Amino acid sequence: MDHLPRSAATRHGPQPGPGRLATPWLALLAGPLSYGIAAPALVLDDLARAMDTGEQAAAAGVTAFGWGIALGTPLLAALLARRGVRAVLTVATVLVVAGTVLIVLSPNVPTLVVGAAVQALGSAGLTVTAMKLAGSARRMGVVAASLAVVGSVGPLTGAVVADPFSWRAALALPLLAVIAVPAARRRHGAPPPGGVPAAFDPIGMTLLAMLVTSAVLTPHRPLVAGPATVVLLLVLAARTKVRPDGFLPAAVARNGRFLAACTLAFALGVVNFALLYFASDLLREHAGWEGTRTGIVLLVPYLFGGFCSGFLVAASVRVPHRVVAAALLVVGATAPLLAASTTFVPLLLAAMALGSLAAATGQGVLALRAAGVVPASREAEALGLFNLAYLLSVAFGPAIAVMLSHSPG
Repeated sequence: MDHLPRSAATRHGPQPGPGRLATPWLALLAGPLSYGIAAPALVLDDLARAMDTGEQAAAAGVTAFGWGIALGTPLLAALLARRGVRAVLTVATVLVVAGTVLIVLSPNVPTLVVGAAVQALGSAGLTVTAMKLAGSARRMGVVAASLAVVGSVGPLTGAVVADPFSWRAALALPLLAVIAVPAARRRHGAPPPGGVPAAFDPIGMTLLAMLVTSAVLTPHRPLVAGPATVVLLLVLAARTKVRPDGFLPAAVARNGRFLAACTLAFALGVVNFALLYFASDLLREHAGWEGTRTGIVLLVPYLFGGFCSGFLVAASVRVPHRVVAAALLVVGATAPLLAASTTFVPLLLAAMALGSLAAATGQGVLALRAAGVVPASREAEALGLFNLAYLLSVAFGPAIAVMLSHSPG
């Protein structure tokens, strides 16, 4: 039986004592990242009007946020491996605050895009740190559930906050994660134990940054960015032969089980985020619902997926991994097929619940898998690269939803 191997849950186990961050702080450190993904869903029209632009241009901020968390995750995971928790928390906090200030003060879309990207870089650092500090399947389940639950309430929260304030307040919600930083700094002041990777690899870092950028642009410029992504992927793979201990460690990048976990997590994320952003169009067309009402209705499927995922991630260590992966694949595939084949609102909501459940559970289960199939010394980098794969779906899912909503028929 292919049970979860020596994952973070197995390596660390329960660690009571002063070095263990309380679970609620762990959830607060990770969860608000999802506001940057989901909160804009129902305020893009307001943003477009305020900036005097189209909705597709307004959605560039969401794409920038997806780029920022995708790139920031491996970058700050590398910093975590080298410099420890406190260094990452400091850098990530500065980035989140600076990005939020840019968003709040942005006079135009380009400034907004820069602010969203900077804010996302910091949010990614806080979330990958929370996953690193989880240390058990149960606590990883809480991290995954917090991301899913915040994502589920994100559209409604964004709409509710935007009503009395503005859409800028909705885009500032990821700043809430900073509240948990002082507690995390107090609990984790020591530098990382053991050997730190060898000399820094700026070429590998640059290649990965270029790969992330081209991948994020692929849904928008497929004829140019698509081939560039393939070429950069091949160059980066060759780089792992030249520099196996570089920014992209060969022990991680050439591990088939790790790559399989990343691929499945990416696919589940694309389905979930596409359905999340397409939900308002589906419910407007088939039920005549708008704005805040849509956000309230969406609480049901997405809260269901988020809360259930916490229990499923914790229980997954008792089930063979092949069974878990097959179940995730079936549920993830059922969601878009159901959404595409029905106009019955309860079934549409069921499709969204299945997408949320598969993505949230998959993020937690597959993160444990990804961390467990690589050497313990590479766990931080593995988590960073795994989250890079999952969070790339943030760039693809909403872009696919916008394209579908503007396609004829």
